[in-house]
Amino acid sequence: MSLADYFPGARGFLEGKILGIQFQEYITALIVFLIALLVLRLFKYLILQKLHNLAKKTKTKIDDILIESVKDIGWIFYIMLSIYTGLFFIGIPNIVTRIFEYILLVVLVYYAVKFIIAIIEHSAESYVEKKKSENLGKSAMHLITTFAKWIIWVIAGILVLSHFGVDIAPLIAGLGIGGIAIAFALQGVLSDIFASISIALDKPFEVGDYIVCGADSGTVEKVGIKSSRIRTLQGQELIMSNKELTEARVNNYKRMENRRIVFSVGVTYDTPHAKLKKIPVIVKAIFKKVRSTKLDRIHFKEFADSSLNFEIVYYVDDRDYAKYMDKQQEINLAIVQAFQKEKIEMAFPTRTVHMANAKPVRSKRK
Repeated sequence: MSLADYFPGARGFLEGKILGIQFQEYITALIVFLIALLVLRLFKYLILQKLHNLAKKTKTKIDDILIESVKDIGWIFYIMLSIYTGLFFIGIPNIVTRIFEYILLVVLVYYAVKFIIAIIEHSAESYVEKKKSENLGKSAMHLITTFAKWIIWVIAGILVLSHFGVDIAPLIAGLGIGGIAIAFALQGVLSDIFASISIALDKPFEVGDYIVCGADSGTVEKVGIKSSRIRTLQGQELIMSNKELTEARVNNYKRMENRRIVFSVGVTYDTPHAKLKKIPVIVKAIFKKVRSTKLDRIHFKEFADSSLNFEIVYYVDDRDYAKYMDKQQEINLAIVQAFQKEKIEMAFPTRTVHMANAKPVRSKRK
């Protein structure tokens, strides 16, 4: 039944036409549009709000992200959807309906991609927080999420074009060839980028670690996407590519449980045997007074060119280089003081020349 059957008195007006469409169809489409808009408004301000309150009570955050994504949908979309619903009750050309379908499809894909990206960002943040990563993890996760966003947008664009009837096979082939060309052109940059991802996942070092890489050493201040910045002991900033750091041997001193130190003390050759035997006792007594250190061994090691050398091995229960040097200085001063007290002379490079008396040899004349 039509509106003219419900309002026979207005049949003449309702059956009137504009652009070949009766007035009653326009009115029916308008009523459907208003009803659809009212339902969507109730959904946005009542039902969606209740769902939002329920989502807050759950442990997972996925439902919160979904609700927030739906809440971000603007009224333009709801108006377009209401118009599209009303078009089913009016005899307009199919091309108009198809245009609205395409517009709604693009808008739906746009908000669906935003929701997927929000899920990816949330997962990346949760990973970084769970691993307690510093700038290293954040930089790598930002890089990964950026790549993921571009891939998702490209896939969404291809799906939309496919729905529009566009032949996407040449487009995909073009993207593949273009991607290969770009990869070759940016081979060095991409190597550093993937190296930064490798550093983030494998974690050979983190910000604040003291590392030694070949002839270079220092404290890691920042690990970026392409390069890392290291503060050397001399104070300057050293910039090294991430690829170089992943290909070289890296000694990470911050992860030492303790530091092992080996050093030697030399005394002169004229030191009496009794005092040589007393040197290990003196050194052991010194280490008992130096905190955070543990003596491993002390031995009369060798007869050097100008000294009798004792090798001392000990451990420091601290990874900090400055604190290790403080302990070494304390030990050295204590050894000097103890040797002076015992009148043990420490050696320094010398050379003694011994000349023997010999009778001159006379030649016989014939």
